[in-house]
Amino acid sequence: MFATTSLTRRSYRTQALAKAALFFTTVVLVIPVLLVLGTLLWRGGPVISWAFLATPPASDGGGGIALPLVGTVWLVVVALLASVPVGVAAALYLSEYAPDNFLTRAINLAIVNLAGVPSIVHALFGLGAFVLFFDFGTSILAASLTLAVMTLPVVIVATRESLQAVPRAFREACWNMGATRWQTIRKVVLPNSVSGVLTGVILEVSRTAGETAPIMFTGAAAFMLFHPESVMDQTMAMSLHLYVIATQTPGVPEALPYGVALALVSIVIFMNAVSIAFRVYLRGLKKW
Repeated sequence: MFATTSLTRRSYRTQALAKAALFFTTVVLVIPVLLVLGTLLWRGGPVISWAFLATPPASDGGGGIALPLVGTVWLVVVALLASVPVGVAAALYLSEYAPDNFLTRAINLAIVNLAGVPSIVHALFGLGAFVLFFDFGTSILAASLTLAVMTLPVVIVATRESLQAVPRAFREACWNMGATRWQTIRKVVLPNSVSGVLTGVILEVSRTAGETAPIMFTGAAAFMLFHPESVMDQTMAMSLHLYVIATQTPGVPEALPYGVALALVSIVIFMNAVSIAFRVYLRGLKKW
C-alpha cells in the first residue's frame, strides 16, 4: 500500500547525488585551508615563542615581530573606528530612510562595485587623498583611512542586510504605539541587528590585517626602531614585514617567514573568534 514509486526513488537518488556533490565541494574548499595551516604550523611553529613576539625586528630581517604586531593592531583599530560608524550610518539611511528611486539604486550599485576595486587602486587613492591632499603624510592615520575606505562596502552591505532581516512587524508595532522612526531604529531595529554589524566587522578585520599595498604607500615602514606614539607616526605592519623578509631580504632563516605568517594568521583568527563569540552571545538574546 505504501510501496515506493519510481518517481520517489528518482527523487531520493537526485537528493543523494546533490548531497554528495555539495559535500565534495565543501571538502575541496576545506582541504587547501587545512594544508596551508598545517604547513604554517609545521614550518613556522618552532619559531613562535614569547621572545619572538616581544623582540623587535633586526635590520637584517631577523629578530622578532613586536613592532609589526603593535603596528597591525594600530592599523586595525583606527580603521575600525573610522569605517564602522560611517558604514552603519550609511546602511541605516539606505535601509530605513532612502526612497526607492534611481539615485538610491545607483548608490547601491556603486557600493557593490567599490567592493571589487583592486587594493592597489585604493592605495593610490589613499596616497593622493590622505597623504598629499589632506597632508596627513605617511602615517597610521592615512593608512587606516585608506583601509577604512577599502573595507567600507563590506560594513555597509553586511549591516544593511542585517537591518532588512528584522521583521517589518516590529517596526509597525512601534509606529502604532506612537514611536518615531528614529526611536524605532534606536530601540528595536539596531539592537536586533547587532550580530549582522559584527559580521561586517569580522570581515573587515580579516581584510585589514592582511592588506599590504594600501599601507605600503600611505603609512607602513619596512623597518623602524621605535613603537609609534600617535596616529601621525609611521608604523611597521605584519603583512609588509612578511613581504620584506620573504622577498626583499637575503639571508633570512627559512623558518622565519613561516613564523611571521603563522603569527599573522593567528592574530586574525583570534580577533575573528572574539567577534564571533560576541555575535553568538547576542543572537542568543533574541526572542524571535
